[in-house]
Amino acid sequence: MRKAIINGEIFIGNRFYKEKVLIFENDRIVDIINEVDFSKDGIEIIDAENNYVVPGFIDLQLNGCGGVLFNDDISEKTLETMYKTNLKYGCTSFTPTLITTSDENILKAISLVEGIDKEKYGVLGLHIEGPYISVEKKGIHNPKYIRKADEAIVDRIIESGKENVRIITLAPEKTEGKIISKLHSAGIGVALGHTNGTYEELKEKEGYGITLATHLYNGMSSFNHRNPGAVGTVFDSDICAGIIVDGFHCHYSAIKSAIKVMGERLYLVTDAVSPVGTDMEYFYFEGNKVYYKDGKCFGEDGTLGGSALTMDAGVRNLVKHCDITLEEAIRMATLYPAKAVKIDDRYGKLQPNYFADIVFLDKHLNLKKVIAKGIEY
Repeated sequence: MRKAIINGEIFIGNRFYKEKVLIFENDRIVDIINEVDFSKDGIEIIDAENNYVVPGFIDLQLNGCGGVLFNDDISEKTLETMYKTNLKYGCTSFTPTLITTSDENILKAISLVEGIDKEKYGVLGLHIEGPYISVEKKGIHNPKYIRKADEAIVDRIIESGKENVRIITLAPEKTEGKIISKLHSAGIGVALGHTNGTYEELKEKEGYGITLATHLYNGMSSFNHRNPGAVGTVFDSDICAGIIVDGFHCHYSAIKSAIKVMGERLYLVTDAVSPVGTDMEYFYFEGNKVYYKDGKCFGEDGTLGGSALTMDAGVRNLVKHCDITLEEAIRMATLYPAKAVKIDDRYGKLQPNYFADIVFLDKHLNLKKVIAKGIEY
Protein backbone atom coordinates (compact mmCIF):
# COMPACT_ATOMS: atom_id res chain seq x y z
CA MET A 1 0.00 0.00 0.00
CA ARG A 2 1.17 3.49 -0.78
CA LYS A 3 1.84 5.88 2.08
CA ALA A 4 2.01 9.67 2.03
CA ILE A 5 3.82 12.06 4.37
CA ILE A 6 1.92 15.34 4.74
CA ASN A 7 2.25 18.52 6.84
CA GLY A 8 6.04 18.47 6.99
CA GLU A 9 8.93 20.64 5.89
CA ILE A 10 10.45 18.24 3.37
CA PHE A 11 14.14 18.48 2.50
CA ILE A 12 14.37 18.26 -1.27
CA GLY A 13 17.61 19.05 -3.03
CA ASN A 14 19.12 22.03 -1.24
CA ARG A 15 16.27 23.34 0.87
CA PHE A 16 13.12 22.63 2.83
CA TYR A 17 9.72 22.82 1.17
CA LYS A 18 6.31 23.24 2.79
CA GLU A 19 3.03 22.17 1.16
CA LYS A 20 4.65 19.14 -0.46
CA VAL A 21 3.60 15.49 -0.11
CA LEU A 22 6.10 12.63 -0.19
CA ILE A 23 4.67 9.32 -1.39
CA PHE A 24 6.39 5.97 -0.94
CA GLU A 25 5.51 2.36 -1.58
CA ASN A 26 7.28 -0.63 -0.05
CA ASP A 27 10.94 0.40 0.27
CA ARG A 28 11.07 3.19 -2.34
CA ILE A 29 9.98 6.78 -2.72
CA VAL A 30 7.65 7.00 -5.72
CA ASP A 31 6.73 10.68 -5.93
CA ILE A 32 6.88 14.14 -4.35
CA ILE A 33 3.98 16.36 -5.35
CA ASN A 34 2.35 19.65 -4.42
CA GLU A 35 -0.19 19.42 -1.63
CA VAL A 36 -2.90 20.96 -3.84
CA ASP A 37 -2.52 18.10 -6.34
CA PHE A 38 -2.73 15.33 -3.73
CA SER A 39 -5.65 12.94 -3.46
CA LYS A 40 -5.88 10.85 -0.29
CA ASP A 41 -7.88 8.07 -1.93
CA GLY A 42 -6.39 4.66 -1.21
CA ILE A 43 -3.29 6.08 0.48
CA GLU A 44 -2.27 5.73 4.14
CA ILE A 45 -1.50 9.14 5.64
CA ILE A 46 1.47 9.91 7.88
CA ASP A 47 1.15 13.36 9.48
CA ALA A 48 4.57 14.95 9.95
CA GLU A 49 3.05 17.51 12.36
CA ASN A 50 5.14 20.38 10.97
CA ASN A 51 8.43 18.59 11.69
CA TYR A 52 11.41 18.57 9.37
CA VAL A 53 11.43 15.57 7.02
CA VAL A 54 14.95 14.61 5.93
CA PRO A 55 16.78 11.61 4.44
CA GLY A 56 17.94 8.84 6.77
CA PHE A 57 21.43 9.41 8.14
CA ILE A 58 24.39 7.42 6.77
CA ASP A 59 27.29 6.50 9.08
CA LEU A 60 30.44 5.27 7.34
CA GLN A 61 32.32 4.49 10.55
CA LEU A 62 30.49 2.56 13.25
CA ASN A 63 32.32 0.07 15.46
CA GLY A 64 29.39 -0.81 17.68
CA CYS A 65 26.47 0.45 19.78
CA GLY A 66 23.68 -0.91 21.92
CA GLY A 67 26.17 -2.78 24.12
CA VAL A 68 27.87 -4.67 21.28
CA LEU A 69 31.08 -4.30 19.29
CA PHE A 70 31.50 -5.74 15.82
CA ASN A 71 35.08 -6.78 16.64
CA ASP A 72 33.88 -8.76 19.66
CA ASP A 73 31.09 -10.70 17.99
CA ILE A 74 31.15 -10.86 14.20
CA SER A 75 27.61 -12.11 13.80
CA GLU A 76 24.23 -11.34 12.28
CA LYS A 77 22.88 -10.81 15.80
CA THR A 78 25.44 -8.03 16.38
CA LEU A 79 24.47 -6.30 13.14
CA GLU A 80 20.81 -6.54 14.10
CA THR A 81 21.53 -4.92 17.49
CA MET A 82 23.57 -2.17 15.85
CA TYR A 83 20.81 -1.49 13.33
CA LYS A 84 18.04 -1.34 15.92
CA THR A 85 20.13 0.99 18.08
CA ASN A 86 20.98 3.16 15.07
CA LEU A 87 17.33 3.66 14.23
CA LYS A 88 16.77 5.34 17.61
CA TYR A 89 19.11 8.10 16.43
CA GLY A 90 18.01 8.44 12.80
CA CYS A 91 20.79 6.36 11.23
CA THR A 92 19.25 4.08 8.60
CA SER A 93 22.42 2.94 6.79
CA PHE A 94 25.93 2.18 8.03
CA THR A 95 29.20 0.41 7.38
CA PRO A 96 29.96 -1.94 10.31
CA THR A 97 33.58 -1.16 11.08
CA LEU A 98 36.14 -3.82 11.94
CA ILE A 99 39.29 -2.35 13.47
CA THR A 100 42.75 -3.92 13.42
CA THR A 101 42.39 -7.64 14.11
CA SER A 102 43.43 -11.08 12.86
CA ASP A 103 43.10 -12.40 9.31
CA GLU A 104 40.63 -14.94 10.68
CA ASN A 105 38.30 -12.18 11.87
CA ILE A 106 38.62 -10.22 8.62
CA LEU A 107 37.66 -13.31 6.62
CA LYS A 108 34.81 -14.06 9.03
CA ALA A 109 33.43 -10.52 8.65
CA ILE A 110 33.59 -10.72 4.85
CA SER A 111 31.79 -14.08 4.80
CA LEU A 112 29.14 -12.76 7.20
CA VAL A 113 28.30 -9.71 5.10
CA GLU A 114 28.30 -11.78 1.90
CA GLY A 115 25.73 -14.12 3.41
CA ILE A 116 23.13 -11.74 4.85
CA ASP A 117 20.33 -9.59 3.50
CA LYS A 118 22.23 -6.32 3.91
CA GLU A 119 19.28 -4.03 3.29
CA LYS A 120 17.38 -5.72 6.14
CA TYR A 121 19.99 -4.38 8.56
CA GLY A 122 20.89 -1.12 6.80
CA VAL A 123 24.36 -2.52 6.06
CA LEU A 124 26.16 -0.87 3.14
CA GLY A 125 29.16 -3.19 3.33
CA LEU A 126 32.16 -3.36 5.65
CA HIS A 127 34.60 -0.68 6.66
CA ILE A 128 37.85 -2.55 7.37
CA GLU A 129 39.92 -0.11 9.45
CA GLY A 130 43.42 -1.54 9.66
CA PRO A 131 45.42 -3.70 10.18
CA TYR A 132 47.70 -2.17 7.53
CA ILE A 133 48.36 0.99 9.53
CA SER A 134 51.13 2.93 11.28
CA VAL A 135 52.13 1.88 14.80
CA GLU A 136 52.97 5.53 15.53
CA LYS A 137 49.35 6.55 14.85
CA LYS A 138 47.61 3.39 16.06
CA GLY A 139 45.34 5.10 18.61
CA ILE A 140 43.42 2.39 20.47
CA HIS A 141 44.27 -0.27 17.84
CA ASN A 142 46.14 -3.31 19.17
CA PRO A 143 49.78 -3.20 17.93
CA LYS A 144 49.88 -7.01 18.11
CA TYR A 145 47.88 -7.17 14.89
CA ILE A 146 49.37 -4.26 12.93
CA ARG A 147 51.15 -5.62 9.86
CA LYS A 148 51.94 -5.16 6.18
CA ALA A 149 49.20 -5.75 3.65
CA ASP A 150 48.71 -9.42 2.81
CA GLU A 151 48.08 -10.02 -0.90
CA ALA A 152 45.89 -13.08 -0.24
CA ILE A 153 43.60 -11.12 2.08
CA VAL A 154 43.54 -8.17 -0.31
CA ASP A 155 42.57 -10.53 -3.14
CA ARG A 156 39.77 -11.96 -0.98
CA ILE A 157 38.49 -8.42 -0.31
CA ILE A 158 38.54 -7.67 -4.03
CA GLU A 159 36.77 -10.96 -4.80
CA SER A 160 34.03 -10.01 -2.35
CA GLY A 161 33.51 -6.68 -4.11
CA LYS A 162 32.44 -3.17 -3.20
CA GLU A 163 28.93 -4.27 -2.20
CA ASN A 164 30.47 -6.20 0.69
CA VAL A 165 33.58 -4.12 1.47
CA ARG A 166 32.92 -0.42 0.95
CA ILE A 167 36.02 1.04 2.62
CA ILE A 168 39.45 -0.10 3.73
CA THR A 169 41.52 2.24 5.89
CA LEU A 170 45.29 1.92 5.66
CA ALA A 171 48.52 3.86 6.10
CA PRO A 172 49.64 4.61 2.53
CA GLU A 173 53.30 4.97 3.50
CA LYS A 174 53.18 1.35 4.76
CA THR A 175 51.36 -0.01 1.70
CA GLU A 176 52.60 -0.73 -1.82
CA GLY A 177 51.06 1.38 -4.56
CA LYS A 178 50.02 -1.71 -6.54
CA ILE A 179 47.83 -2.88 -3.65
CA ILE A 180 46.12 0.50 -3.38
CA SER A 181 45.60 0.44 -7.14
CA LYS A 182 44.08 -3.07 -7.10
CA LEU A 183 41.58 -2.10 -4.38
CA HIS A 184 40.66 1.16 -6.10
CA SER A 185 40.19 -0.57 -9.46
CA ALA A 186 37.75 -2.97 -7.77
CA GLY A 187 35.63 0.00 -6.66
CA ILE A 188 36.57 -0.28 -2.99
CA GLY A 189 37.11 3.05 -1.27
CA VAL A 190 40.72 3.28 -0.09
CA ALA A 191 41.01 5.62 2.88
CA LEU A 192 44.17 7.02 4.40
CA GLY A 193 44.03 6.74 8.16
CA HIS A 194 46.12 5.86 11.20
CA THR A 195 48.99 7.19 9.11
CA ASN A 196 52.18 8.99 10.02
CA GLY A 197 53.04 9.66 6.39
CA THR A 198 54.56 12.91 5.20
CA TYR A 199 52.76 15.12 2.72
CA GLU A 200 55.16 13.98 -0.01
CA GLU A 201 54.70 10.27 0.76
CA LEU A 202 50.93 10.55 0.83
CA LYS A 203 50.59 12.68 -2.29
CA GLU A 204 52.66 10.12 -4.17
CA LYS A 205 50.38 7.27 -3.01
CA GLU A 206 47.20 9.30 -3.59
CA GLY A 207 47.74 8.83 -7.30
CA TYR A 208 47.27 5.07 -6.95
CA GLY A 209 43.65 5.58 -5.92
CA ILE A 210 43.19 7.01 -2.42
CA THR A 211 39.78 8.70 -2.41
CA LEU A 212 38.87 8.81 1.30
CA ALA A 213 40.28 9.69 4.71
CA THR A 214 39.24 8.24 8.06
CA HIS A 215 38.32 10.53 10.99
CA LEU A 216 40.04 13.70 9.79
CA TYR A 217 42.67 15.09 12.22
CA ASN A 218 42.61 11.94 14.37
CA GLY A 219 45.11 9.14 13.83
CA MET A 220 47.11 11.04 11.23
CA SER A 221 50.15 13.30 10.89
CA SER A 222 49.11 16.84 11.74
CA PHE A 223 49.22 19.98 9.65
CA ASN A 224 52.28 22.18 10.02
CA HIS A 225 53.13 25.09 7.76
CA ARG A 226 56.42 23.43 6.79
CA ASN A 227 55.22 19.82 7.03
CA PRO A 228 51.57 19.66 5.93
CA GLY A 229 51.27 15.96 6.81
CA ALA A 230 48.15 13.87 6.24
CA VAL A 231 45.80 16.73 7.11
CA GLY A 232 47.47 18.94 4.51
CA THR A 233 47.28 16.11 1.98
CA VAL A 234 43.51 15.83 2.48
CA PHE A 235 43.01 19.59 2.27
CA ASP A 236 45.11 19.80 -0.92
CA SER A 237 43.25 17.06 -2.82
CA ASP A 238 39.88 15.72 -3.95
CA ILE A 239 39.82 13.23 -1.05
CA CYS A 240 36.56 12.95 0.92
CA ALA A 241 36.85 12.58 4.68
CA GLY A 242 34.74 11.65 7.66
CA ILE A 243 34.90 13.78 10.79
CA ILE A 244 33.75 13.06 14.35
CA VAL A 245 31.74 16.04 15.62
CA ASP A 246 31.55 15.21 19.34
CA GLY A 247 33.69 18.00 20.82
CA PHE A 248 36.30 15.50 22.03
CA HIS A 249 37.97 14.28 18.86
CA CYS A 250 38.32 17.72 17.27
CA HIS A 251 37.95 21.29 18.46
CA TYR A 252 34.88 22.79 16.83
CA SER A 253 37.04 25.54 15.35
CA ALA A 254 39.10 22.89 13.54
CA ILE A 255 35.89 21.39 12.18
CA LYS A 256 34.76 24.82 10.96
CA SER A 257 38.11 25.25 9.18
CA ALA A 258 37.79 21.84 7.52
CA ILE A 259 34.27 22.67 6.33
CA LYS A 260 35.50 25.90 4.77
CA VAL A 261 38.38 24.15 3.01
CA MET A 262 36.63 20.93 1.97
CA GLY A 263 32.95 21.77 1.46
CA GLU A 264 30.99 18.75 0.30
CA ARG A 265 34.06 16.48 0.57
CA LEU A 266 33.56 16.42 4.36
CA TYR A 267 30.95 14.19 5.97
CA LEU A 268 29.80 13.32 9.48
CA VAL A 269 30.74 10.00 11.10
CA THR A 270 30.32 8.78 14.67
CA ASP A 271 33.14 6.22 15.17
CA ALA A 272 30.73 4.98 17.85
CA VAL A 273 31.38 2.07 20.16
CA SER A 274 29.30 -0.18 22.40
CA PRO A 275 28.17 2.28 25.15
CA VAL A 276 25.86 4.17 22.76
CA GLY A 277 22.31 3.54 23.91
CA THR A 278 23.43 1.90 27.19
CA ASP A 279 24.68 2.82 30.67
CA MET A 280 27.98 0.92 30.32
CA GLU A 281 30.93 2.34 32.29
CA TYR A 282 33.66 0.46 30.41
CA PHE A 283 34.24 -2.16 27.72
CA TYR A 284 37.12 -3.95 25.99
CA PHE A 285 38.22 -3.05 22.47
CA GLU A 286 40.61 -5.64 20.94
CA GLY A 287 42.27 -6.26 24.30
CA ASN A 288 42.26 -2.66 25.54
CA LYS A 289 40.04 -1.56 28.42
CA VAL A 290 38.10 1.54 27.42
CA TYR A 291 36.16 3.69 29.87
CA TYR A 292 33.00 5.64 29.13
CA LYS A 293 32.33 8.76 31.18
CA ASP A 294 30.53 12.05 30.48
CA GLY A 295 30.10 11.21 26.81
CA LYS A 296 33.77 10.34 26.26
CA CYS A 297 35.42 6.97 25.53
CA PHE A 298 39.06 6.67 26.54
CA GLY A 299 41.69 4.05 27.33
CA GLU A 300 43.66 3.75 30.55
CA ASP A 301 46.38 6.01 29.09
CA GLY A 302 43.83 8.63 28.03
CA THR A 303 43.81 7.64 24.34
CA LEU A 304 40.41 8.15 22.76
CA GLY A 305 38.75 4.80 22.06
CA GLY A 306 35.95 5.51 19.65
CA SER A 307 33.07 7.78 20.56
CA ALA A 308 29.59 7.75 22.06
CA LEU A 309 28.31 10.11 19.38
CA THR A 310 25.07 9.48 17.51
CA MET A 311 24.25 10.84 14.07
CA ASP A 312 21.39 13.04 15.28
CA ALA A 313 23.61 14.53 18.00
CA GLY A 314 26.31 15.12 15.38
CA VAL A 315 23.85 17.10 13.26
CA ARG A 316 22.86 19.19 16.29
CA ASN A 317 26.53 19.83 17.09
CA LEU A 318 27.24 20.95 13.53
CA VAL A 319 24.43 23.49 13.65
CA LYS A 320 25.13 24.67 17.20
CA HIS A 321 28.93 24.83 17.17
CA CYS A 322 30.16 24.93 13.57
CA ASP A 323 28.39 27.94 12.07
CA ILE A 324 26.66 26.07 9.26
CA THR A 325 23.04 25.92 8.18
CA LEU A 326 20.75 23.05 9.05
CA GLU A 327 20.61 22.27 5.34
CA GLU A 328 24.39 21.80 5.15
CA ALA A 329 24.43 19.75 8.37
CA ILE A 330 21.79 17.44 6.90
CA ARG A 331 23.83 17.02 3.71
CA MET A 332 26.92 16.17 5.79
CA ALA A 333 24.93 13.33 7.36
CA THR A 334 23.21 12.08 4.20
CA LEU A 335 24.21 13.14 0.69
CA TYR A 336 27.93 13.71 1.25
CA PRO A 337 28.66 10.24 2.71
CA ALA A 338 26.52 8.71 -0.04
CA LYS A 339 28.60 10.54 -2.66
CA ALA A 340 31.86 9.55 -0.95
CA VAL A 341 31.15 5.83 -1.48
CA LYS A 342 29.25 6.33 -4.76
CA ILE A 343 25.79 5.23 -3.64
CA ASP A 344 24.10 8.60 -4.15
CA ASP A 345 22.01 7.12 -6.97
CA ARG A 346 19.74 5.53 -4.33
CA TYR A 347 20.77 6.87 -0.91
CA GLY A 348 21.16 10.31 0.64
CA LYS A 349 18.21 12.16 -0.93
CA LEU A 350 14.44 12.33 -0.76
CA GLN A 351 13.74 11.71 -4.41
CA PRO A 352 11.71 9.25 -6.52
CA ASN A 353 13.37 5.82 -6.93
CA TYR A 354 15.52 6.38 -3.83
CA PHE A 355 15.12 4.20 -0.75
CA ALA A 356 12.38 5.32 1.62
CA ASP A 357 14.85 6.08 4.43
CA ILE A 358 13.25 9.07 6.13
CA VAL A 359 13.76 10.90 9.44
CA PHE A 360 11.47 13.38 11.20
CA LEU A 361 13.14 16.04 13.36
CA ASP A 362 11.42 18.66 15.47
CA LYS A 363 12.46 22.30 15.43
CA HIS A 364 15.05 21.57 18.16
CA LEU A 365 16.43 18.82 15.89
CA ASN A 366 15.30 16.04 18.21
CA LEU A 367 14.29 12.79 16.55
CA LYS A 368 10.54 12.19 16.27
CA LYS A 369 10.15 9.30 13.82
CA VAL A 370 12.22 7.04 11.58
CA ILE A 371 11.15 5.21 8.44
CA ALA A 372 13.73 2.74 7.10
CA LYS A 373 13.17 1.02 3.74
CA GLY A 374 9.53 2.03 4.06
CA ILE A 375 9.02 0.52 7.53
CA GLU A 376 8.00 2.86 10.36
CA TYR A 377 9.83 2.71 13.67
